[in-house]
Amino acid sequence: MASTVFAAVLAATIWPAMAQSPTWPAQPIRLQLPYGAGGVADIVARLLAQRLADSLGQQVLVENRPSAGQTVASELVAKAAPDGYTLLWFNSGHAVSTSLFRSLPFDPVRDFAPISTVGFFGLALVVNNDSPIRTVGQFIAAAKARPTSFNIGTTSIGSTQFITAELFRSMSALDAQIVPFKSTPMIIAALKSGDVQGMVEILAPVIGPIRSGNLRALGVSFEQRFAGLPDVPTIGETVPGYESTAWNALAAPAQTPRPIIERLNREVNQVIAQPEFNRRLQDLGVDPRGSTPEALRDLLASETAKWRTVIERARIEKQ
Repeated sequence: MASTVFAAVLAATIWPAMAQSPTWPAQPIRLQLPYGAGGVADIVARLLAQRLADSLGQQVLVENRPSAGQTVASELVAKAAPDGYTLLWFNSGHAVSTSLFRSLPFDPVRDFAPISTVGFFGLALVVNNDSPIRTVGQFIAAAKARPTSFNIGTTSIGSTQFITAELFRSMSALDAQIVPFKSTPMIIAALKSGDVQGMVEILAPVIGPIRSGNLRALGVSFEQRFAGLPDVPTIGETVPGYESTAWNALAAPAQTPRPIIERLNREVNQVIAQPEFNRRLQDLGVDPRGSTPEALRDLLASETAKWRTVIERARIEKQ
């Protein structure tokens, strides 16, 4: 009797997933993006969605739902049916949010099934083109020589740029001030006027001025040199062990059938392997890189621990 009950339970668990997989997808897929339209994450998500639609034979619709802590998009996906038709643009912000917010309406580990990473967004340590500083080492020396008047500009407190700058300041033993601004153009204006001596920014909005010579990149935050700027060293070449990247990925609601997760993982990694897709992302300052679902889960865990330490050391108050 017990074996009969067990067999029935096993069949009820396995057969729906097996039956669902061959017919999936039978309708459009909705990708929830926790950012506004027009930014680099939005561009990358739409590039991926277009290619996934071609390979899956169904529309992949990107829906922008920006909010603090990425709560709107993330909560929607966490509560969605685990049928493969609602996906989340999962990213490094989910690793940071647990340390920045007192409470969240979702759990990044419990509520989502990882699918694959898509790309890693490097950052750059940048100075104005007329600055006498030409290397990361010279930047550190200048900051230590005048700690009370040396400022590093980033975007808002708690942003990827801000905590990346905090990590650099901590690992370089600097007393320089990190000054938050509302937008990248405001930081560049402050850099040009001399109000800040350097800036830390995601590559996408500054890669054009860097290539044109309007700004000078001293180093990138990738672990390895970035193919899109091969002559720019990594910050880690001067500050051993330094690495900071924002990453984007795909995730589904928890309990999404494994065959669907595996199908999506294969499709995403096949898109990432396309040379044209690679070139387009590198032009945006993004390093295209796929993963297994398990590697993405491990990345989330390691990044959560890493940024919790940085945020606590910087005494950034929870919101």
